[in-house]
Amino acid sequence: MAGAGVASASLFGADRRLCSADILPPAEVRARIEVAVLNFLAALADPSAPAISALPLISRRAANRGLRRALLRDDVSSVYLSFASSRRSLTRASDGKPFVRVWKVMEVCYKILGEGKMVTQRELFYKLLSESPNYFSCQRLVNQTVQDVVSLLRCTRQSLGIMASSRGALIGRLVLHGPDEEHVDCSILGPSGHAITGDMNMLSKFIFSSEARYIIVVEKVYLASAEPDFSENANFRIRTQQALLYYARTTCNVKWIGLRGDDLQLIHQSAYQELKPRDLQIAKSLLSSKFLEEKHRAELTLMLETGKRAEIEALYSHGFDFLGKYVARKIVQGDYV
Repeated sequence: MAGAGVASASLFGADRRLCSADILPPAEVRARIEVAVLNFLAALADPSAPAISALPLISRRAANRGLRRALLRDDVSSVYLSFASSRRSLTRASDGKPFVRVWKVMEVCYKILGEGKMVTQRELFYKLLSESPNYFSCQRLVNQTVQDVVSLLRCTRQSLGIMASSRGALIGRLVLHGPDEEHVDCSILGPSGHAITGDMNMLSKFIFSSEARYIIVVEKVYLASAEPDFSENANFRIRTQQALLYYARTTCNVKWIGLRGDDLQLIHQSAYQELKPRDLQIAKSLLSSKFLEEKHRAELTLMLETGKRAEIEALYSHGFDFLGKYVARKIVQGDYV
């Protein structure tokens, strides 16, 4: 069944005819990374014919994809990869940086798995951006490299310690009591939490109970309109100064604990982004608002003076546990506006 493009051996010294991604425990994934490193070094140190091993990857081109349609009621359709392979080689100019990226991502994943953590691809991007800005200039390069690592190690993205970003979830010491005597304890659900529905009628039927002193609302949405719609307004906190002004008029006691001017020294230079014309237009419009408080006005003015902005995820350059400590310190010290 194997085609001519099938690599007979990989960094693991095994046949790569099967194209499945295994769900593995952290120890097994770390072992596969270690074997890859040892085999790479063995080829490099071979006294008779030293060489830099190419990385054999299952091809993700359209010609190597197929669709398996669901036949049974409980079955699901899926996309699968066939047997054709491609190779990342350091000796090819076009593959030089992608080759290095694969090893960098494996290095970070090895550390993540050793610490028993899970990170999103966005968190991974900011970590790699701070460590290797010449190789990871945008999120797309990280996403592509993660797929390369999945193809090389033959394990799932989740097995690498990388989880999908939530579309909106409740996490922590909060219990939801539903209309049918059902209840959901969000404190035992792990990092994925309990998904937030956009059905406001359904939400209105829940009773929320919590012993928490603070509720941290993280807004991570890109709005199609200038202001959040009703369901967005009810479930998400301000992400920008524009949303902050809107929430200040429509919600109770919402504080901003995001990045401010005093935190700029914490941001790696490579993480800054130039303000776009749309950003400048919104900022200038906000400055003309009579509802804007002086502290918020000062932050906007500083942003316009520097001409740059940064996302709070940039703090992951200091370690994947830094952002949580940053937010906790802001709350305890009352360092919010």
